[in-house]
Amino acid sequence: MYFETDTADELRIPGYSKERRLEFQITVGLLSDQTGFPLAVAAFEGNKSEKLTMIPMIEQLQRTYDLTQVTVVADAGMFSAANKQAIVDAWLGYILGARFSQVPYPILRWRRDHPDTDYVDGQVWTFKDRTGRGPEGVPHTVTYYQYSADRARRSRKGIAEQVRKAEDAVAGKTAVKRNRYVDLHRPTKTVNYELAEKNTALAGIKGGPPPSFGPVAL
Repeated sequence: MYFETDTADELRIPGYSKERRLEFQITVGLLSDQTGFPLAVAAFEGNKSEKLTMIPMIEQLQRTYDLTQVTVVADAGMFSAANKQAIVDAWLGYILGARFSQVPYPILRWRRDHPDTDYVDGQVWTFKDRTGRGPEGVPHTVTYYQYSADRARRSRKGIAEQVRKAEDAVAGKTAVKRNRYVDLHRPTKTVNYELAEKNTALAGIKGGPPPSFGPVAL
């Protein structure tokens, strides 16, 4: 919520705006049930991001309704490392979207064991991290990776198009624009085929839905 005023205070502070507004604003935290009925609402400083309002809103909901068991489900963009640690410390369950820039270990191992085999649509790999505090404490994390043939097709098509544009730019046929596959850090412009190969290997792989048991990280 933004305010058309030229007087700021400790709450009304300019901050991130999807509409690129520069006016003073506040950030509103709202939790609702599945029908959209509000269960908890709070106001935060205008320069406080969504990542910093999640934990206070959950704690408010727990206090209001005397909740002891809460499972947080969020995509990777809504979660910071500090938020994850705070949820672990609060003994809450969590299901999170996974972010990875390299081919995950269980998939690398599968590719090593099946060098001439393609992924199967809907295939799932599981990785269990047992470096937590033990079965009686904070739960171990389990990560699920799932392959989608349709998602891979669309991603590979986009990668191939970007590589083609990068080759044209390196050859001087077109101007160099924003293209992740044009390497400008070397003495001469080159096509970053290594990055294209890595992204092709990751095409179609996302964090898939977990089973319904226990708190897990996804």
